[in-house]
Amino acid sequence: MDTKTSIPTDITPHGSDYETVSRVVELLTENYRDQPSLDAIASDLGQSPTQLQKTFTRWAGLSPKAFLQAVTLDHAKRLLRQEELPLLETSFELGLSGPSRLHDLFVTHEAMSPGEWKQRGGGLTIRYGFHPCPFGVALVMVTDRGLAGLAFNDAGDEKASFEDMASRWPNAQFIEDSASTAGYAARIFDAREWSAQEPLRVVLIGSDFQIRVWESLLKIPMGKAVTYSDIACDIGQPTASRAVGAAVGRNPISFVVPCHRALGKSGALTGYHWGLTRKRAMLGWEAGKV
Repeated sequence: MDTKTSIPTDITPHGSDYETVSRVVELLTENYRDQPSLDAIASDLGQSPTQLQKTFTRWAGLSPKAFLQAVTLDHAKRLLRQEELPLLETSFELGLSGPSRLHDLFVTHEAMSPGEWKQRGGGLTIRYGFHPCPFGVALVMVTDRGLAGLAFNDAGDEKASFEDMASRWPNAQFIEDSASTAGYAARIFDAREWSAQEPLRVVLIGSDFQIRVWESLLKIPMGKAVTYSDIACDIGQPTASRAVGAAVGRNPISFVVPCHRALGKSGALTGYHWGLTRKRAMLGWEAGKV
């Protein structure tokens, strides 16, 4: 396995919004019960309230106050309450689960065969690159069949992020090739590039059970959320909530396969492999898009 990691110490452009945004998200979600004011947050960050408001709103499409309302536990719980139908069933009724529109990114997917998965990446060439994105730095990994991996890290943590992802397919060959992954990064994070006519091709590499869970995640509309038990019911194994949670945590294509939209039974924003602050940021960012 080629583990070349000649990665710059910091590839995020100077002045990137996410560094500021992530601190605001942390402050808001750690202290949401106190409903911190914009002035208080700006003071903590050593910025003017006006500049902070502009930066955050440009990034999220929401003011800090509106973002706070979008990610509190009360809001998360409201996402799970429907008139009569469970959220997944409601999405089916709305036609959002059809193969031509699996979710907001217009994703079409295929799965590796069980035999290919058991080879743990044997025979696979995976090209990878690091790209600035709305959630820090994105590690994008592709095969000749499509997007296979998407991970996130803060600037300076690229090596650890790569090693985490590469360990999932230890027998694959990895080649650093940002030129091959740049187009994927642009399509994933720019809503203007989301097209039903040219769907983003994704390849799912996992066990049969994991793939069923990840396919269920693809049905969750942007701005919505489901519980692990909802997903367990959707895949026909209503008693497998714990196993579903583990499969959600092993999702290799974060954000595109929206594991950040899976919540605990109470509606709590449970853990996220790439950091709970980043999960809250994703939910808030999406709230600004819908």
